[in-house]
Amino acid sequence: MDFSGRNVVVTGGSGALGTAVVGMLFKAGATCTVPYVHEAEAQRFPHRGDAKVKLIAVGDLADEAMVAKVYSGLTPWASIHIAGGFAMGSVAKTDKAALMAQIDSNLVSCFLCCRAAVNAMSSSGRIVNVAARPALEWRSGAGMSAYTIAKTGVAALTVALAEEVAKDGILVNAVAPSIMDTAANRKAMPKADFDAWPKVEEVAATIVFLASPDNKVTRGAIVPVYGKS
Repeated sequence: MDFSGRNVVVTGGSGALGTAVVGMLFKAGATCTVPYVHEAEAQRFPHRGDAKVKLIAVGDLADEAMVAKVYSGLTPWASIHIAGGFAMGSVAKTDKAALMAQIDSNLVSCFLCCRAAVNAMSSSGRIVNVAARPALEWRSGAGMSAYTIAKTGVAALTVALAEEVAKDGILVNAVAPSIMDTAANRKAMPKADFDAWPKVEEVAATIVFLASPDNKVTRGAIVPVYGKS
């Protein structure tokens, strides 16, 4: 896959999955624009200081002004939307503020970045969103309903937008990971079968293909990336 001369926006690019995606894009010749929220992640980002990456501090990607700042002056080939949030919580114990926090961090941020990307792309491009397994398998979202609602919205947005912009040569897809093998997830679930979880590099490889010029026909797909889990 050749990204030479192409700019790719990667929201959440300083996180575990994002770092793997940016690393693959670098190897393929891309330059990357990486908005980030958490300063600690940006400080340990392995590509910090590289001439081919532009880190942009943003307070909230559910803020239209912040999103406009990210895409200002860009003509991206691809926009990859990894940024989001996660929270457990039954419906009985989830108030409106907690529900809206999940919708803002996952769905609204994705919508605004999709909108900005479509408006910034010249004549063709790729958009890849990140949904989640509960977006395809709603029953698996028991105990995390707010998160499930938000990620299901991301999946619906992906399919609807794919139909809107196919005529413009923009292909829109999403991946739906199960629990990924990260240090944070291992710490949170120490008794889990880590070998069954998909590795971030494996999920990243699917994302990068969908964002690449080599993807010539796939659009409106929500691709399960579950590993053996």
